[in-house]
Amino acid sequence: MVNLRDIVYEYAIKNAFSYGKANFGSVLSKAISKVPESKKDMQLLKDTVNEVVNSVNAMSKEDINREYSKYADIFEKEYQEKLETTSKANIKIEGAEKGNVITRFPPEPGGYIHIGNAKQCILSDEISKLYDGKIYLYWDDTNPEKCKEQYISSIKEDTAWLGIKFDKEYYASDNIDKIYDYGRKLITDGNAYVCGCSPEEINNNRRNGIECKDRLRPTEENRELFEKMISGDVEGGKLIVRFKGDMKSENSAMRDPTLFRINKAPHYRQGTKYSVWPTYHMNTPILDSINGITDAIRSKEYEVWDSVDKKLISCLGLRQPRIHYEARLNIEGTITKKRLIREFINKGYIKEWDDPRLVTISALKRRGILPEAIKNFILKFGMSRNDTTVKMDMLLSENKRILEPTVPHLFFISNPLELQVDGIDAAPKLKLNPNDKQNPAYREYPKDDKFYISKNSISDLAIGSTVKLKDFINLQLVSIEDKKVTAKALDGKEHFDKIITWTPYNGKAASSILIPGEIVDKAENYIPESIKYVEGYAEGYATELKVGDIVLFEKFGYCRLDKISEGKYDFIFTSG
Repeated sequence: MVNLRDIVYEYAIKNAFSYGKANFGSVLSKAISKVPESKKDMQLLKDTVNEVVNSVNAMSKEDINREYSKYADIFEKEYQEKLETTSKANIKIEGAEKGNVITRFPPEPGGYIHIGNAKQCILSDEISKLYDGKIYLYWDDTNPEKCKEQYISSIKEDTAWLGIKFDKEYYASDNIDKIYDYGRKLITDGNAYVCGCSPEEINNNRRNGIECKDRLRPTEENRELFEKMISGDVEGGKLIVRFKGDMKSENSAMRDPTLFRINKAPHYRQGTKYSVWPTYHMNTPILDSINGITDAIRSKEYEVWDSVDKKLISCLGLRQPRIHYEARLNIEGTITKKRLIREFINKGYIKEWDDPRLVTISALKRRGILPEAIKNFILKFGMSRNDTTVKMDMLLSENKRILEPTVPHLFFISNPLELQVDGIDAAPKLKLNPNDKQNPAYREYPKDDKFYISKNSISDLAIGSTVKLKDFINLQLVSIEDKKVTAKALDGKEHFDKIITWTPYNGKAASSILIPGEIVDKAENYIPESIKYVEGYAEGYATELKVGDIVLFEKFGYCRLDKISEGKYDFIFTSG
């Protein structure tokens, strides 16, 4: 029990650093897990946690960051051990053999991939690494109206950025003739038929478990009609090919699902070569089998199709891969549905798929989320069939943990106010990252008696108050006006009422920070107030940054430089 308070304090600091404030329940749970014997005197434990949490929550952000840095190595080691023993332990495949595992990532190039897709991709990659196997990139591109070359490029770029290296790449649309042959076999063997019912009839029959009249069509006639479809002699929407499942099955997916449909729109890769296209449930199980896929991850909601896929593969005499059904990864306040993202673009709510309020990989990258953070975030959940909905803060906290030891620390001033100081006898020299003890670097500015501070930072102070320009000098306020404040320099040993950030008057960079919020409510309605901008000045070191660089604006948060335009530096807020 002698170390109880120290442990409580350690994890209260960690909790406050990650989430802005320490949470009583979280710290209590951690204390119990670290010191199980503390449960013998729960009242003492609760009193200790309550006292420490209140104390930590009264600390400034600067003090919390400084205290966190004392334990950073311990937290990092603990995190890596947890990642190794929890997430990777969950990635275990029954029947898998070292050197005999092939996984795949199967994106449809009809949009940009998001963090849910990344979960499937990263888990597939981890399985292949765990078993010394391979991972393939399989393009499910059989919808000519949706699939585009620009999405191929973006997905390749995003998966490479995530650190995924594929051993092989192949396209469903390059294998259409093979899929036709398997379709012919299903028809010849009496396991599929050509249906000319209207969509309304098909839906009604499937809903009521009634067999279609075309189900009894002779095999030879089915074959002739299929060849007419392939040759382009049938209008779109007139005929489809359906699998003979079980129209009485309680699983509606088994009620004669569609295998081929006509779509004469030009294809981004094949042009007008084909007008009959297989559905996912025709081409993917076949291509998985013939390409040697041993393990495939699919979203849990598609599990109803498992019996369809297995029966179809059995009818064709092909090998069945192991299918692992995973729960979706949902983040509150955002959207992943491609249809809805396109709608938001068309309505002008967002400009592109990389809007920083989204969780597409391109949006997360633009916001300043690191690939390592995304991977660690996903691996925390491991392989799981339990639905997961989390707040964005969980990902941002992981990202902050990685950024904190290395990124430059700068100052940003909003609502700037001129500050004139008398008696300055030194030039500013500030550490670039106070946490980097091994390789200290500095940012330096010429001696000057003018600065910018934020009007908000002194709104609660009166003439005569003392302040510290962070990491520089102590001042006493002499006059406070609407557009200007005057002060006199002190020797640095006096008590000060407040620490404030600042920028040099002649060493500043006009800047804007975009702050993304939750883009939709729980009903997925657009929130107009989900984005705001803060204008001001960053200190002059910002002019040395390149687009893509991430900095910590002290007392504001982590931000990524998004663009430089006409001397103005536009940042995107990453996390607090």
